[in-house]
Order: sequence, then structure tokens, then C-alpha cells
Amino acid sequence: MASTSGLQRRKNAGAFTSSHENNVPTTPDRSYSESGVRIAVDPNDILDDEDKKQPILTLMEEVLLLGLKDKQGYLSFWNDNISYTLRGCILMELAFRGRIAMTKDSNRRKCPLSDRIIEVLEDKLTGEVLLDEALKLMKNSEPMSVGNWIDLMSGETWNVMKIGYQLKQVRERLAKGLVDKGILRTEKRNFLLFDMATHPVSDSSTKEE
Repeated sequence: MASTSGLQRRKNAGAFTSSHENNVPTTPDRSYSESGVRIAVDPNDILDDEDKKQPILTLMEEVLLLGLKDKQGYLSFWNDNISYTLRGCILMELAFRGRIAMTKDSNRRKCPLSDRIIEVLEDKLTGEVLLDEALKLMKNSEPMSVGNWIDLMSGETWNVMKIGYQLKQVRERLAKGLVDKGILRTEKRNFLLFDMATHPVSDSSTKEE
């Protein structure tokens, strides 16, 4: 029966409302806007903060990060072993990635690890500039021991013919890589007679982990 206002309630009005509501998920879905309209989203943009992974660091970057002073952004001036340590980390990183290994020579099993000969297993590039430079040197050179490679890549050699084996500016290049990953930042600091670029830690959570 018509109401006094002349309006009638349609029987299927409730059905329309319920069917429309069924199109909108009852639980919050970030692929829908607040008005219930489905929108295009990138799954990487809707990850919670705890789901976002920390940048993947190489062994060299981890060692450099541990040695850096957080606020000052530079290594201790008295640390003379960092060059050898970083070159050793390069060899270890290449070994972890299956690019190099120590030769299985029964005559050298009793020798110290530094005297073991390194051989190239695979010359496929890794995508890391420092690792690829070292890998190319090893591929195009005669087999040498671990200690010899660390000395040559550190520039510690009297052999003029092998000066080109030195990997230059390793610390600075690693620091710039950490800047690109958002872990460090670049600043200039005055040291009396000269200015030097420093790299203080900007993301302390990565270093703590």
C-alpha cells in the first residue's frame, strides 16, 4: 500500500544494497580505496615497515661498516690492516659465490692457508665492480697463493710488472656503495691542512643488525 507521502518502498532495494556491499571486502584490503573502488597497486608499496628487508651487503661492506666511526664517518688513522682485511674479504666473497677455490693439491695440505693456490672455477661476472675486477685479474693471471693475491691487490709488491694488480680506492668505493644503499651519507670534514670526504652512518639499524 502506498504511504501518505506517495512514495513506495521497492521490494528489491535491500537486495541491491546487499549485493553491492558484497563486492567490497569485509576485511580491510589495501587494493581498494576508502569508497570501495578497486585500484591498481604495486605490492612492494603496501608492505609494512617490518616486512621491508634491509639492503644486502657484501662481506667487504660489512667489515668497512663495522670499522667506521658512526658520527665521524671515517676509519681510525692507526688501522693499517684494513687494506689487507678488505682484500681478504674480496677473496672470501668470491669463494662464497663459487667463483674461486683453493686447488686440491695433496702436496699443499699441510701448508698454511695463505700459501694455498687459488684457481678460478667460474668467470661469470657477479655484478659487483670490485669483485669483478679481482675475478678478471685472477682469470688472466697464472695461479698464485692467497697471500700473494692479497699483497698484489693491496699494492704491496716490488715487482714492477705486477703493479697493475692493485685494486685502488677500495675503501672509498665501498663507502660510496653504502651511500647509494642509504646506509651512509657523505660529508666534508676539515683536518687542519686539508678537507676530506667522510661518510657518517645515516641508518644505524643496518649496522646494529
